[in-house]
Amino acid sequence: MKTRRNFIKLSALGSAAVISSSFRSTESENGSNSLSGRSKKIKKPVVISTWNHGLEANESAWKILSVGGSALDAAEAGVRVTESDPSNMSVGLGGLPDREGIVTLDACIMDHNNNCGAVAFLQDIENPISVARKVMEDTQHVMLAGSGAKQFALEKGFSERNLLTDQARTAWEEWKEKSKYQPVINSENHDTIGLLALDEKGNLAGACTTSGMAFKLHGRVGDSPIIGAGLFVDNEVGAACATGVGEAVIRIAGSAIVVELMRNGMSPNEACKEAVDRIIKKHKNVTNLQVGFLALNRNGEVGAYSIYSGFNYAVQAKSEKELIDAKYDRK
Repeated sequence: MKTRRNFIKLSALGSAAVISSSFRSTESENGSNSLSGRSKKIKKPVVISTWNHGLEANESAWKILSVGGSALDAAEAGVRVTESDPSNMSVGLGGLPDREGIVTLDACIMDHNNNCGAVAFLQDIENPISVARKVMEDTQHVMLAGSGAKQFALEKGFSERNLLTDQARTAWEEWKEKSKYQPVINSENHDTIGLLALDEKGNLAGACTTSGMAFKLHGRVGDSPIIGAGLFVDNEVGAACATGVGEAVIRIAGSAIVVELMRNGMSPNEACKEAVDRIIKKHKNVTNLQVGFLALNRNGEVGAYSIYSGFNYAVQAKSEKELIDAKYDRK
């Protein structure tokens, strides 16, 4: 007899479409109004992650991948680096607080078997990605939130810690002087690290973690802990993650859409571009609304696309380590 949990997992696999044996790719030197640009194919193992802080995260992940370790272990280890960096004000320790001055964290993780775990609105725990993995591995659930997520973390041996650094507190106090309690939204929201890994065995995994939109309403949760929005992995096809304004990503189930577009023959770049196009079409006004998608298919081909220029991603493989500027729709 199928359990409800197994039914949900089978349903998530959903479509009967078959991945194309050859991924389409096109070349373009222009950002605006261009096709997606050629996706970059890299031999496995490979790790990619969002923004320049992904370089350091990738290094930690690569230490695991380079010795035959799993994509799941690499994904967790990589983003933990960013979560524990107090100088990074968009993830984990040192993240900018909500409008009440409270740091709240969201994260999710997903492996090659469609197992997944997430935490939302978590407080006082430095590494939410590791709590998310515990949810995945030690419970029958996918997501825990708020005080329940914190209680679970403490029961699992995680330490309680004040995440509001002096730097973040000062920024919050300065914001209060000028604001009318409106969250800060701009065209370059460095509000996430999403990391995707392909290991030597050909298995994919991903992780996504954030402190969310700066000075958000207390209780706000974005796309980062939502499987199918901030992150999605399908080992038959590929993986994708998102960064930027989470509400816009949620509205189109962004990362799941990118994976499904790859399933139906698009390259990672093309799939990311199509997801961005959908967001633009769904919003009457995208002024200051930045969203970027990052994708990796099972063949080691990577790509990215964003609404505005400024989004970049880090890549590390056997013969490559670089930061790449993503293609974009507008400056």
